[in-house]
Amino acid sequence: MRTIKQKIRSQKVNMGGIILDQPLPQRNLDMVDPFLLIHHWDDQLPGNQQQSKVGVGPHPHRGFAPVTFIFNGGVHHRDSTGHESVVYGGGTQWMNSGKGIVHSERPARELVTSGGRFELIQFWVNVPAAHKMDAPSYQPLQKEDTPTVVSEDGKVSTGVVAGAFGGKQGKIDTKSDLQILRHDLNTGGKVEVPIPENYNALIYNLDGKTLVNGSEELGEREMVIFNNDGKSITLEARAQSRIILLAGKPINEPVVSYGPFVMNTEQEIMTAINDYQQGRLGTLVEQFD
Repeated sequence: MRTIKQKIRSQKVNMGGIILDQPLPQRNLDMVDPFLLIHHWDDQLPGNQQQSKVGVGPHPHRGFAPVTFIFNGGVHHRDSTGHESVVYGGGTQWMNSGKGIVHSERPARELVTSGGRFELIQFWVNVPAAHKMDAPSYQPLQKEDTPTVVSEDGKVSTGVVAGAFGGKQGKIDTKSDLQILRHDLNTGGKVEVPIPENYNALIYNLDGKTLVNGSEELGEREMVIFNNDGKSITLEARAQSRIILLAGKPINEPVVSYGPFVMNTEQEIMTAINDYQQGRLGTLVEQFD
C-alpha cells in the first residue's frame, strides 16, 4: 500500500473574476510531475445571461494538455482547428494543445439561459518535449461513452478516462503514460486502486469524507499526494464522495511556463509568445445565436 506523502487543502484563487478552488500548485509545490495545475470551479448560474458574456473566451495554449472534467451542467468548447462540442456532466474534454491552439470554454447555452449549477475541474498535464510541437487535437468524451467499473455492491462507480482499471481501458489517447480515474462513492463504498509503482499519484476529494488507506480522512476540497512506495491505495467513503485520481509516469524534463504556455526553455516560451502575437497559433471567432 502506498503511504501518504502530503495532504493539502485547496486555496481560493481569483482568475479573471472567477473564484476557484486550487489544490495545485501551492506554496513550495509547483507540480506533481506530470501534473501542473488543478482548478475546481463550482458556481450557481442565475440564468437570463448571454453565453458570450459567461465563461472563458478565446485564449491560446501550447505545449501541454488542458483537461476538463464536467460534473454539473455542460461546457461548450470551440477552437481554432474547427472543433466545436458541448460535453455534459460526467464527461471529459481532453485537448492536447501541441504546437498551438486557441479555444474558448463557456457554459452550455441552455444553462446560461435557464440557470443552474455549473461545476468542473480543469487540470493541466505536461507532455514530453518530443510531443510539445505535435499538431493540436481535441477529444470529447461524454459520460455514456466513458468506460465505467461498478463495484459488486453498487456503492462505487469508477469512470476510466485514461489508462486501465478493473479490466477496462480508457479511451483517451495521451502523450505519456497516465492513469486518470473518476470515482463516485456512496457512503460505505470501498475500492482498492492499483497504481503502477513508477507513477506519481494524487487524489482530489471534491466533497464528502473519504478514508484513505484505512487511516487518513480526506475532507472536501482536499488533495493527497502519495509516495512511490506501494502498488495500490484504498478509498472508503465515510460520506458520499466524489474523487479524481491523477497518476502518471514522471516526464523528468525541465519545465518553463508563462501563462498559457508550457515549454522546456525560456527561448521556447519567447517563441510561443511571438507566434501567438503573429497569429501562428490560429484564430477563433465565436458565433452565437
